[in-house]
Amino acid sequence: MPGGWTMSMTWMRMPGETWTGAAASFLGMWIVMMVAMMLPSLVPMLWRYRQALAEAAEAPARKNNTRTGRLTALVGVGYFFVWTALGIIVFPLGVALATIEVRQPALARAVPIAVCMVVLIAGALQFTAWKARHLAFCRTMPEADCTLSADAGMAWRYGLRLGLRCSYGCAGLTAILLVIGVMDLRAMAVVTVAVTIERLAPAGERAARAIGGVVIAAALFWIVRAAGLA
Repeated sequence: MPGGWTMSMTWMRMPGETWTGAAASFLGMWIVMMVAMMLPSLVPMLWRYRQALAEAAEAPARKNNTRTGRLTALVGVGYFFVWTALGIIVFPLGVALATIEVRQPALARAVPIAVCMVVLIAGALQFTAWKARHLAFCRTMPEADCTLSADAGMAWRYGLRLGLRCSYGCAGLTAILLVIGVMDLRAMAVVTVAVTIERLAPAGERAARAIGGVVIAAALFWIVRAAGLA
């Protein structure tokens, strides 16, 4: 592309493929990617939820284990439903932006700097109270009212809420993944490690800020290089 960068084929149709087929293919890859990326940090959260249910339950042990397992799985389904919905939104936006870049060479030349700015903003977001608030929700035990009155509807709503809050907390890191390479295995690995560390490390907020510092430093380096000054 003009500007010396390579456009991902994620936003393009294969020869003979319909846009419906392309969207379905993207969504399938998106779901697999998000499960692989979010599962390492989600599993401990689901385990804590299951423990909270077990402690609050009054049913016999075997029945209780079966019920808590189903409710915990339902929380996970709700969580990934949110990420699936996000993928449905992301694909048409990515296609529209890719189409504009192909048709407007002047805009395409500005993409490297624009990508660097997105990464820079994402790094700065790691230091905000907004990030800290959503990260804290993803790190804490479920509320008492969610466990003591647990049923399928409550589990589903908790999964949706957890997915929404965690997607908000991951907004900056997800943006980095989208602009660097949504299906790039190296980018996926780096973002997965970052998400897992900030959610599971003893000092999550401090870890998030450290990750933000690294991201900002990388963005500044890329800006200098993209501007031809490195």
